[in-house]
Parts: sequence; structure tokens; C-alpha cells
Amino acid sequence: MALKLHTIICSTRPGRAGPIIGKWFNDLAKEHGQFDATLVDLADFNLPVYDEPFHPRLQKYEHAHTKAWSESVKAADAYVFVTPEYNYAPPPSLINALDFVFTEWNYKAAGFVSYGGVSGGLRAVQMAKQIVTTVKVMPVTEGVSIPNYPTFIDEAKTFKPNDLILASVKPMLDEIHRWAAALKPMRG
Repeated sequence: MALKLHTIICSTRPGRAGPIIGKWFNDLAKEHGQFDATLVDLADFNLPVYDEPFHPRLQKYEHAHTKAWSESVKAADAYVFVTPEYNYAPPPSLINALDFVFTEWNYKAAGFVSYGGVSGGLRAVQMAKQIVTTVKVMPVTEGVSIPNYPTFIDEAKTFKPNDLILASVKPMLDEIHRWAAALKPMRG
């Protein structure tokens, strides 16, 4: 059975490029053949700033939005976070989503598709990698970085990568698969 990969669109702001880039990547993840890939949009969960009364490790969720998010996170064996860079950091929506649950993240692998200006979102990824390790997620070294991302989106709102961007997808997916398969027994 194929491992379940969730491609998570991390920005929730209006006018974001995340859904365009996320769809492109998720389609490639399906073509990769090693994953049952699903596109997940954080905006669909409408998570407020963390509002649960109990620590997430207890899994005593009181709110419907938390229960829905918990089920989504729990369903995956691995994640790809499609994230922009906001002020040298990941968007607050990603940090908040990571904080909402704990055990559901444990012992899973993750990669990052980042986009931004000249840096391609790499500074956001470096910070996010530190954060995901605290919820026991293994971030892979390989990644997909998209500098000056608007130049790769055409008039039809379709993402059209160059060869360098495209060549970075398979190595990241291969590595996520290795780690996700190795970590799965740890979730026993």
C-alpha cells in the first residue's frame, strides 16, 4: 500500500500563490508513484490562534476545527509544506497549525516547497525545519525552492517551472519516501 503524502498549502491570506504551486507539486507527487498524494489547504480548516484549553499532547480537543485538523494530520505518513516566506520566517498560519496538534505529527517525514523573492523562501524553511523537529517530524535535506515565483505563473494562473525547479522534485520525494517508510514502524 502506498504511503499517504499530504501536500499542505501553508499560506491562508487572500491572493496567495500557494494553491497554484501546491496543485502543481501535488500533481507531480501523484505521478511519482510512491505516494497516495492529497492536497490539503490550511485555509479550509479556518484555525484561529490556538484556542484549545488542554495541551495538544493530551488530545482532549474541544473544538470542531481542531478535531478536523487532527484527523487530517493523523491520516498522513508524510508531508510537504508549500510555504512562502514572511519577514524571513514561515507564515504564522503554518506555525499555528503545527502547534494545534502534537502526537499526530510524530515520527513522520516532511519536505518543503518554498517560494518567495530572491531567496526562494529558504530562510522560512530553515526556521520551519527547527520547529517541525519539536513535534517529532523528520525534515529532509532535499527541497524545492522557487525564487521570484511570480515569473513562473502564467496568465491562466498555472505554475510553469524551469528545469532547475523541476529537477529538484524527484530527489525530495524519493528522500521523503525513504524516511516515511523507515519511520512508519515507530508509530506502531
